[in-house]
Amino acid sequence: MRMRWESFLDSVRERGEYASPHEAERAARVVLALLGAHLVGEVRAELAAGLPETFEVILLNPLQAAEPLSPERFTRATAAWIEGATEETAKWDVGAVLSVVADAAGEDLTRRVLLQLPPGYDLLFGRPRAA
Repeated sequence: MRMRWESFLDSVRERGEYASPHEAERAARVVLALLGAHLVGEVRAELAAGLPETFEVILLNPLQAAEPLSPERFTRATAAWIEGATEETAKWDVGAVLSVVADAAGEDLTRRVLLQLPPGYDLLFGRPRAA
């Protein structure tokens, strides 16, 4: 079931403690564009189908990644795309957005998403794996 725009942004805004919906939307657009570059096939399509339509399009039409980014490089890339962001604030942005995405996706789909990503993304999604 597709998550509503307002519900998605309200959740991101709350988790990210953003002052405005605009800040939450900016973070979501950047993080989802970067995430989309790392996912392929049915998993990306299924994840996108649960997001509000605008974010679905962003996830399905990303820039192509030359190589998979480690979680640290993903965070640095996020910081580079958000004006005024630092690596520390970008970690917050990534965590806020990806934890909402994981909640919307559910455990099974989130597990399949994580299988397509380099190790360590489980923490970014707020789903740490047991050692």
